[in-house]
Amino acid sequence: MENMESQKSPEESVRERVKKLSQFYTHLFIYVIGIIIYVLKTYFGVQFNFLPIKYINGFVMCFWTFFLVVQGLKLFLAERVFGTNWEQKQIRKMMNKQNETKQKWE
Repeated sequence: MENMESQKSPEESVRERVKKLSQFYTHLFIYVIGIIIYVLKTYFGVQFNFLPIKYINGFVMCFWTFFLVVQGLKLFLAERVFGTNWEQKQIRKMMNKQNETKQKWE
């Protein structure tokens, strides 16, 4: 019995990848703005006293950097390591294993 939800068309897969890339680059752009604000506050003494920006500090930037790196690794590295070729190899291995067990019982 095949799971229809796990079977994606190539077009859906590409759209999902483009959406993830778009989200990553948007996050990266906002992060760069955050870095600029952090540098201005920390090293140049510019006063930003309005609510979300006044809480940007070293801890927040380290945390934000960590999440951006994780998002980038998931997007770029996981695709190379666990891409469609890897998925196809795993499916073939599992199908061969399943066929071998069926043949043993027949």
